[in-house]
Amino acid sequence: MNSGSVTTPFGRRPMTLGMFSSQVVSRQIEPDKSVDKWKLYRALCEARSRLGISDRALAVMNALLSFYPKNELSEENGLVVFPSNVQLSLRAHGMAEQTIRRHLAVLVGAGLLIRKDSPNGKRYARKDRTGSVEDAFGFSLAPLLARSEEIETLAAQVVADRLHLQRLRERLTLCRRDISKLVETALEEDLSGDWDAVVAYQKGIVGALTRNPGTAELEGALEEMEQLREDVVNQLENLLDSQKTSGNAHQSERHIQNSNPDSISELEPGFETKLGATTESDNERSAKTEGQQRITIQRARGQPISELKSFPLGLVLQACPQISDYAAGGAIGNWRDLMAAAVTVRSMLGVSPSAYQEACEIMGPENAATVIACILERGGHINSAGGYLRDLTRRSERGEFALGPMLMALYRGNGNGGRRALLG
Repeated sequence: MNSGSVTTPFGRRPMTLGMFSSQVVSRQIEPDKSVDKWKLYRALCEARSRLGISDRALAVMNALLSFYPKNELSEENGLVVFPSNVQLSLRAHGMAEQTIRRHLAVLVGAGLLIRKDSPNGKRYARKDRTGSVEDAFGFSLAPLLARSEEIETLAAQVVADRLHLQRLRERLTLCRRDISKLVETALEEDLSGDWDAVVAYQKGIVGALTRNPGTAELEGALEEMEQLREDVVNQLENLLDSQKTSGNAHQSERHIQNSNPDSISELEPGFETKLGATTESDNERSAKTEGQQRITIQRARGQPISELKSFPLGLVLQACPQISDYAAGGAIGNWRDLMAAAVTVRSMLGVSPSAYQEACEIMGPENAATVIACILERGGHINSAGGYLRDLTRRSERGEFALGPMLMALYRGNGNGGRRALLG
């Protein structure tokens, strides 16, 4: 500033601590400091959201800068401009004077301008005999010069945040495309898997986003989407491995059938076992191999591995009424509605897509959705829904889990003990 004293506003305008702070900062400008006013204005436009000013306020600032005679802001050239409101209105594309006064107050409040009012509140300059400006009353641009580094830093941060947000959107779009294409391929090739659940979960992630999601929201959605893509890729890789294994087993079977029928080593491989091995252990090994082959075939065909008994949908809804709150429209009319609601609940409970997909493969999609509904009902008694579901899946694969007792306990717990359930 040209003067080292503090200036106060004219008339009824109050003096605030923010105005005083702006003047103190403006007195700390380095002697030879200068900055291009239009370069600084562009940075101001980028950082306006961080500074709390609107585009209309920026239009007024643009008009004020146009009255500064030099391109370089510096104390040597003076930092006070003194146009009238009429002149400002002309250079602000006809903005009303009342609107101009309001936005000038915003710029002063944001610490970007200082009012240097004359004794009568008018804006003018006093010149000496040589025509040089001796003193001026109007608006000081000193805060802009003093805060130029801060404004440029804020502008750089805004640009970096915008680029980061754009990259998050791009990654999310690519991830959605990858999942859609992979699921489409799986459906065209008739590969086993609950692909409808994958599509429903993907739609749930996208549907949960707000109209203009921020960085944190996009990062969370991207993390879920990338995990879903990884699960889909892993499932497809497992199916390919299963197909290769099935193909090799088929080739080996043809080779054995076409071999010499008198070969003892091929017809009676049990003779190669170690001394002391019993016939019973051979039978157990054979049963285990047959069980593994059965599981592989059922996986390839998309059939449930365990033989869990299915229950009527009406009984499931009576035993687990809370699941209906997560269905589209708040009602479940068929098994597809229940399975779609189970996908939503699975995400809410923190169960990973891979754990639920494995449960669908082992138990069948209807029974897996029923188990999710039961877990929801017993949510207050289960610490880790994902770990609990994996444990039930393992037990179901070994034939050690029955859905009926769990379902009937919930059925009776909801006050339905006096009614007879038809489980057929």
